[in-house]
Parts: sequence; structure tokens; C-alpha cells
Amino acid sequence: MAIPEAHAANFQTLLDAASQGHLALMECTDAVTGEPRYVICAVGHDEGEYVMTPFGHLHDGNPYQAYIPPV
Repeated sequence: MAIPEAHAANFQTLLDAASQGHLALMECTDAVTGEPRYVICAVGHDEGEYVMTPFGHLHDGNPYQAYIPPV
């Protein structure tokens, strides 16, 4: 199973942000369900303002039951 190039690039951006201490965990609201989500974000700056780039949210429940690894 090949990982799409855009996802690999986003993952590298996430690693770079982590190595620089530029990550945040934010409580957000799911746009579809209205439920709270805890979102991993890279923190950047633009003209003195913080810019949060969401990468994904933490899974509620047992993630081992939600995903099947590749064989």
C-alpha cells in the first residue's frame, strides 16, 4: 500500500513542527457532528498572528479496534 505523496509531505511538515516545538493540541468542534474533537495542529506565524494548521484529531475510544494495519 503506497502512501500518497501529499500525505507524506504533510507528515514531514508535522515532524518538522514537532522537532521545533511548534505543535499544539486544541479542542475544536467537529463541523459535521458538533462533537468536541482534540486536534493536533502545527503552529505557525503570519504577520505576528498565530496560524494553526490542523493535521488530525485524537481518536475517541480504542484505536486498535478502529484500524486494521496493512498485511
